[in-house]
Amino acid sequence: MKTNFSDNNNLLFKLASKGLKYFLLTLLGFTIAYIVSTIFGAVPVIKILLTPSLWQWLLRIAVFIFCLFAIAIIFESSG
Repeated sequence: MKTNFSDNNNLLFKLASKGLKYFLLTLLGFTIAYIVSTIFGAVPVIKILLTPSLWQWLLRIAVFIFCLFAIAIIFESSG
């Protein structure tokens, strides 16, 4: 079946999608590490995962990925 739609996503959208995928996988890994270390009582690992500097960097990365998506959407809609 032939359609008129083309699958030509721009490079920025592909980069943002890949970044979001790995960011969410990283959050899933941190969640699993927190749960496992809580179960086994590994207090140093829990302290590392709960540091404000780690969450500050994760927030910065999330905002950066959101900005990449916003720029890609604006670029796609203008052209």
